[in-house]
Amino acid sequence: MERQYFLAVDIGASSGRHMLGYKENGKICLEEIYRFSNGMDRVDGKRLWDTNRLFREIVNGLKKCKEIGKIPVSMGIDTWAVDYVLLDENDQILGDTYGYRDSRTEGMDEEVYRLIPERALYERTGIQKQMFNTIYQLMSVKKKTPELLEKAESFLMLPDYFHFLLTGVKKQEYTNATSSQLVNAETCEWDMDLIRLLGYPEKLFGPLSMPGTPVGPLRPEIAKEVGFNCNVVLPATHDTGAAVMAVPADGDDTLYISSGTWSLMGVESLTPNSSETAQAGNFTNEGGYDHRYRILKNIMGLWMIQSVRQELDCRYSFAELCEMAEAEKAFPSRVDVNDQVFLAPDSMQDAIRNYVRVKGELVPETPGQMATVIYQSLAESYAETLKQIEDLTGKSYDCIYVIGGGANAMYLNKLTAEKTGRTVMAGPGEATAIGNLMAQMIQAGEFASLSEARRCVRESFDIAVVRA
Repeated sequence: MERQYFLAVDIGASSGRHMLGYKENGKICLEEIYRFSNGMDRVDGKRLWDTNRLFREIVNGLKKCKEIGKIPVSMGIDTWAVDYVLLDENDQILGDTYGYRDSRTEGMDEEVYRLIPERALYERTGIQKQMFNTIYQLMSVKKKTPELLEKAESFLMLPDYFHFLLTGVKKQEYTNATSSQLVNAETCEWDMDLIRLLGYPEKLFGPLSMPGTPVGPLRPEIAKEVGFNCNVVLPATHDTGAAVMAVPADGDDTLYISSGTWSLMGVESLTPNSSETAQAGNFTNEGGYDHRYRILKNIMGLWMIQSVRQELDCRYSFAELCEMAEAEKAFPSRVDVNDQVFLAPDSMQDAIRNYVRVKGELVPETPGQMATVIYQSLAESYAETLKQIEDLTGKSYDCIYVIGGGANAMYLNKLTAEKTGRTVMAGPGEATAIGNLMAQMIQAGEFASLSEARRCVRESFDIAVVRA
């Protein structure tokens, strides 16, 4: 049987890559064929995405498939959550394409809660309060640039927009839509009563499509440029939704951390939990593959150490920072990694120093002290969140599956095992791309179900075991 290739375009906040996947001898094989940098641009005090540049990189990666003679039967794009574009009647972007770390949403929670109480909003959507959620971004547009909403004919989350540019077909994908805090957790559709209450144009919100839904073939001009045609199939376009598909275990007794720029720690469930306890713990009920729910908490993640490394002009590798952190492990200061001061500071090191100074704790001065504060604080946050999850679900979890790029951060995995008292199962590191491919491969009949695909992931990739 001729080998079938599938292409996952996985775009994160700091980089993107094109990953070819295929089955061989019953295992999933991966090949990275293209990589590019990403990041928010600072323009006139705003944090923006350059969607034109990102789309050019998507097309450049497709050209690479032709160059190496490996043509995918389908492709799909995943990105981070919450960010979007508004399109006019000519399908041109209205206004700026803001990044989620922009400050324009400050105070917009109060504007939303004037229209619907915070508790009632959580009961409807099950989505945790984060100031960058799309609901607050759109309220900022309504209050500051209402003419953009008046002119808007389409609303697309970023991966939906890129799929539209490739195919000419507009689809709104479910998993990413749930991050907007505008989808009803029970019906799994846009909450039109809520949308009307907030005064957002109803016409912007159409039927939601599940991962595995075909979008269509490439536009003729795109196919001509890249040298081939293929089908576009929706993955879980929210990168965490894709990553959780690749957890190498199946069932609601599985606890995971999708570890990268953010750490998403939680469980998979067939029902949402919008209880007061879940809300008090700031847990979210994001949509997953086949209407599963990801009951999880957003934790700041490796963003903090990534930012510190950048400020140090990348003089040290992450491995060297871990070694220095280990040498300074007795340094006592800690921070709340989820504090908003760490979301987008001008200097992460200054933010950390100011935080501990206010607490009256020792101020880290060396790179090793700074690194140990971050890694130790992260692991302690995981331990605290584990207790909250066990209280919320009434279950005890023997191990924690760490997936995504952070699975390779073995020093942090060691600390996590120590602080939680649980075994850490680390891998696969390419979980997001694998999950993206899984949705396409299930749609193509390569796997009969998510459970079968997860079994294949377990057999295909090395899983490191770190015992407490």
